[in-house]
Amino acid sequence: MNTPKVALADVAPNHRQGGSTRALLTPVSVGATSGFLGTIDLAPGEFVAEHYHPYSDKYLYLVGGTVLVVLNGEEVELRADEALLVVRGTRHRIVNTGGVPARAVFQISPLAPKPHLGHVDTEPVPFPDAGPPRVGGL
Repeated sequence: MNTPKVALADVAPNHRQGGSTRALLTPVSVGATSGFLGTIDLAPGEFVAEHYHPYSDKYLYLVGGTVLVVLNGEEVELRADEALLVVRGTRHRIVNTGGVPARAVFQISPLAPKPHLGHVDTEPVPFPDAGPPRVGGL
């Protein structure tokens, strides 16, 4: 049996939205067909710019640190070992409000019909010249 495995260290971080996002288990990397999994690392004060997913839910699990997740303007504090469901179409922004680095694991499911339709920015991103993480085919 050939089990697809991806190491965090083997995936280059993407900084376009803020922080460091790594798309680990994706249609491109392992042939995933129902969604994708990745990590978000945020230094104290860093944030992921507000956006939404029109076709997908985001499952967010905070491994370490403390973040503030703003969902359609409502603030929800998330601490280590807590999880949050961000329902499709919900605008969300993630801010590290603690004094230590924060790491979250996320799952996006189901996949959008085409990769470029899966994510909509609703505020300027910190690094617009960086392309989005490579999740699906063209």
